[in-house]
Amino acid sequence: MKKVYFDSAATTKVRDEVIRCISEVLKTEYGNPSSTHSYGRSAKSVLENARKEIAAYLKVTAAEIIFTSGGTEADNLILNSCVCDLKVTRIITSKIEHHAVLHSITELEQRCGISVEYVNLDPCGLVDYDHLEALLKDTSEKTLVSLMHVNNEIGNILDIERVGQLCKKYNALFHSDTVQSVGHYELDFSKIPIDFAAVAAHKFHGPKGAGFAFIRKNSGLKPLIHGGSQERGLRAGTEAVYAIAGMAEALKLAYQHLDKERIHITEIKDYLKERLTMEIPGVKFNGSCGDNENSTYTLLNVCLPIPPEKALMLLFQLDLNGIACSKGSACQSGSSNGSHVLNEILSEVDLQKPSLRFSFSSYNTKEEVNYVVGVLKTFMES
Repeated sequence: MKKVYFDSAATTKVRDEVIRCISEVLKTEYGNPSSTHSYGRSAKSVLENARKEIAAYLKVTAAEIIFTSGGTEADNLILNSCVCDLKVTRIITSKIEHHAVLHSITELEQRCGISVEYVNLDPCGLVDYDHLEALLKDTSEKTLVSLMHVNNEIGNILDIERVGQLCKKYNALFHSDTVQSVGHYELDFSKIPIDFAAVAAHKFHGPKGAGFAFIRKNSGLKPLIHGGSQERGLRAGTEAVYAIAGMAEALKLAYQHLDKERIHITEIKDYLKERLTMEIPGVKFNGSCGDNENSTYTLLNVCLPIPPEKALMLLFQLDLNGIACSKGSACQSGSSNGSHVLNEILSEVDLQKPSLRFSFSSYNTKEEVNYVVGVLKTFMES
């Protein structure tokens, strides 16, 4: 059976070079980086070199990179501390954010009594920047804007610089979940007025369980996890040196190969759009994912003209044929409520049809696209 992995927005295959890097660190750098003896100092050197390398790609200082277990922890750290320590009383967000953001904000709303407002979206799920500005100028409350850079389900791209400038203009803090964009887009945080960002290594061919929060210096944030004084006092616990070294290696390789891989992946996405349009009449592309100007090159969210009773077997049949893709984000795959993103932007008619998220990497080929489209066509005609 052919095997096709079209679910890189959920997680990516770890590069061989990253595996070698992790293995070497596991074998040779087993000291605790907080220890003062030579073993500890050596591990600390690996840790801090990784921090410097990562910071250099985002054009920030090493002190502004705080290592975490991934994007979810980074989002939680930032949002909780903004409310509890920076005394933010109002958060502006959207209804199609990642659940790491939405669920955290809901919990803060219930526990701390903050006010939450949702920026309007156009029919494709793109942010209404005029409405965002109206919300920002409408209050003197201490406000945080939390909007993701690249949507993990439909691929819409936020104009992160424009939002940053609006926040700066109205003295609001700005947090962005950049989990789907770091490693796929060049971001210069020395020029973009952003205060906080969340990143996960496994989205750019690094290991799971490693990520970081970008926290602008002198922000005043305090820890979510208490204990030792690791990570400049912002995240207690002995750091996973091997995973962090692997993350730095993965990010280095992502940016070294960025232009070449972006061209290849864009060709895969465009070819899948072309083949689906040709072979499956009535197919639709959700959000702005069919528009390469307003969506990421790394994914395509597809609404298929299949009746609901038959749609129940679709993912099962794809899996039986060795095809990995997603009906939404991997984080909600166990939910029976469907995608909160698609619920927000699709019509009632289209919500009754199955939608699939195909997401790509440089390992994918056009032959795989042909195979996937063939399996889909056969299923629909059976």
